[in-house]
Amino acid sequence: MQIKIDKVLKHQVPEGMIGLFFEDINYAADGGLYAEMIENRSFEFVKAGGDVGDYYTVYDGGYGWSGFPSEGAASLRLVTGSPLSESNPHYMRVVANQAGAGLANQAYEGLVLTEGAEYEVTLWARKVRYEGDFKVQAIKDGEVCGEVLVTEADCVEQTYNFFHMYKVTLTAKRSARSAQFVLTLTEPGIAEFDYVSMFPKDAVAGLFRKDLFERLKELKPGFLRFPGGCIVEGNTYDNRYRYKETLKKPWERKSNWNRWAVHGTNKDNGFETQYAHYNQTYGLGFYEYFLLCELIGAKPLPVLNVGLACQYQSKEKVDMSSPEFLEAVQDALDLIEFANGATDTKWGGVRMMLGHPEPFNLEMLGIGNEQWQTEEVDFFERYEAFERIVHANAPEIKLIGSAGPDITSERYTAAWDFYRSKLSQLKKEDPKAAERFVYSIDEHYYVPPKWLFDHVDFYDNYEREIKIFSGEYAAHPVSGMNMPEANTLEGALAEAAFMTGLERNCDLVILASYAPLFARVGYAQWSPDMVWFDAATSYVSPSYYVQRMYGQNMADYTLETYGQEKELAKEQVYYSVSYKEGSDEVVLKIVNGSDCEHRLQLVLDEAWRAKEDYAMELLTYEDPKLGNTIDAPERVTPVVVEGKVAEGITLPAGSFAVVKM
Repeated sequence: MQIKIDKVLKHQVPEGMIGLFFEDINYAADGGLYAEMIENRSFEFVKAGGDVGDYYTVYDGGYGWSGFPSEGAASLRLVTGSPLSESNPHYMRVVANQAGAGLANQAYEGLVLTEGAEYEVTLWARKVRYEGDFKVQAIKDGEVCGEVLVTEADCVEQTYNFFHMYKVTLTAKRSARSAQFVLTLTEPGIAEFDYVSMFPKDAVAGLFRKDLFERLKELKPGFLRFPGGCIVEGNTYDNRYRYKETLKKPWERKSNWNRWAVHGTNKDNGFETQYAHYNQTYGLGFYEYFLLCELIGAKPLPVLNVGLACQYQSKEKVDMSSPEFLEAVQDALDLIEFANGATDTKWGGVRMMLGHPEPFNLEMLGIGNEQWQTEEVDFFERYEAFERIVHANAPEIKLIGSAGPDITSERYTAAWDFYRSKLSQLKKEDPKAAERFVYSIDEHYYVPPKWLFDHVDFYDNYEREIKIFSGEYAAHPVSGMNMPEANTLEGALAEAAFMTGLERNCDLVILASYAPLFARVGYAQWSPDMVWFDAATSYVSPSYYVQRMYGQNMADYTLETYGQEKELAKEQVYYSVSYKEGSDEVVLKIVNGSDCEHRLQLVLDEAWRAKEDYAMELLTYEDPKLGNTIDAPERVTPVVVEGKVAEGITLPAGSFAVVKM
C-alpha cells in the first residue's frame, strides 16, 4: 500500500478552519469554565420542570444554602424590598442567635482547596442590627481548612441603600475536597447578604478556571461559536439567551434557568430531573466570551435568536411585524456596535465600561441556532430580514445560515433549496448583494461512527457556490446522560476520518467544530463530550486529541490526491495531505479504521526527495471501544514516533496519525 504525494497545490486552507463550539450544557459555564465556586450566589435560583409546551419554574432561592452550624443557631429568610440589584431582587436575611452562626453553601459537591493557594471572596452585606465582623471559612469534617475575617476595612464600595461590598483573600491552610463554604457573624445580630462569591486566585483573567482554559488554548482554535446551542432559543421564548442582560456588573445580571435543566423530563420522573436547579447566572456572558476568544486566539462567532423558541420544545414565536421581532433584529446591530464600535457609541461605551476600550473585531454572526422552515415557522423570511438590515448597516459582517438540525431530512433539503434559489435570484438582480447574502451554512450531525466512516466523501460532490460550516458534529457509539464511557477511541477515529474529507474539501467547508465541548462528571445531560472534569481536575477524551492534532497541524494548501484516497478507503484507510509553504513541510493526516495493521510507502515528489525523516504523532490503543476516564485520564493519549521516509510508516489497527515531513 502506498501514497503518492506530489507538489500539486489544490485548495488554499482557510485560516482558522478548525474551531470550537461552546454551549452551557453539562454545567460547562456555571460549575465549569466560569471559575465561580459558589452555587446560587445571588439567591435567585429556580427549579424548572415540565414538558414540551408546558414548562414552568418555581422560585427556590435558598437552594444550596443552609443555616450554620444549625438552623436553630441561625434563622435564614429570603426577602425582597431593598435589593442590591433590581434585576435580582431576592437576598438572604440572617438572624444569628449566637456568635459564629450564619450560613453555608454546598458549592456543587463541595469546595476543592489546595494547601497554600489563595481564593478571592467577594460579598455584599448589609448590617441591619449588627455591629460585628463577618468570617469566611472552608470547613471539612469539622476542621477549618482556611478562614479570613471580614472587617469594615475590607469594604471597597457601598450602595445608596447601605449594601457594602467586601473583598478578602482566603488562604487554604490544608488541601481538601468536598469542603463546606461558611459565612458567619462574629456575634449575635441581624445581617443581610447578596452576591456571595469565591474564585481561585489563579483563575485566568479572574474569570476562567485555569485547567479548562488551558485545555482550550492548547487546541489552537480558529474560532469560538457561542453561547450555543439550544439555549440561544430557550425552551420558552422568555427563556431565550438575552445577551444584553450579561453586559452589566456580575451582580446586576438577571439570572435565568437553563433549558438543559428539563432535558429528559417525563411522566416517570414527575417531569423533573436531577438537574432541575441548573441555572444560568450569566457570570460568563457575551463580554467574557469575547474576552475568552481574544485570550485563546480565536475569532468570535456569536449566535443570535431570531424570534423563535426552540423548535423541538416549543411553538412559541414572535410575529415578524411585532416590536419584539424588531428588537431581536436591533440586538444584532447593537451586538456589532458592542464588538466593533468606537467608545463614543452607546454599545462601544458599554464595552469600554466593562474594561475593553479596544474593539473585539467581530467578523461573523450566526442568524438563528438550528432553525428550519415549517408551515408555522417562517425561518427563511426571518433570515432574509436579518440579512437585509444587518448588511444595510454593517455590510462587512459575514452571516451564518442554518440548514436545520440534521443532514438527512426534508428540512435540510428545503434549507439548501432556499439558499440556492435566493442566491441565483440575487446574482441576476444585485451581484454585490449575492456575494454577502450568506457566508456559510451551518450543518449539524450527531451520528454513529459507521456513518462518519462511510461518508468521508460526503462533500466531494457538493455544489460549490455556498460555503459550509460543519458546526456541530460528533460520533456517538452510545449516548445518554452522564456517560463518560461514550467517548471511545472508535468514535474519535471516525471523527478523524471524516475530518480528512472536510480538509480535502476546504474550498467548500471553511469552518468546523466538534460538539459539545465540556461536561462535568455527574452533571452531564449529554454524552459524549470533548473534555470531562470534576471540581478538582479535568481530563480529555480521544476526540479532544483528534481536534488538537488537527488544530495544531493545519497547513496552507491541500495537495492533489488523484483519487488515491478513494482506493485506500476501501481498506478502511482515510487520509488528507497538505503543505506548509513557509516551512516547506508536508503534513499527512491518516486514519487506519480497520482491525489490522497497515504498512504504507510514501512516494514523494522530486521536489521533496531530500526529505529523509518524519515525525509522527500517533493516537491508538489496543481496544478502540475504550477511552479515558477520571480515574484513567491518560489511557488513550498520542505518542510521537520518528522514522525514515524511505522506510514508510506503520499504522497500528485502530489509529490516527499526523505525519510531518
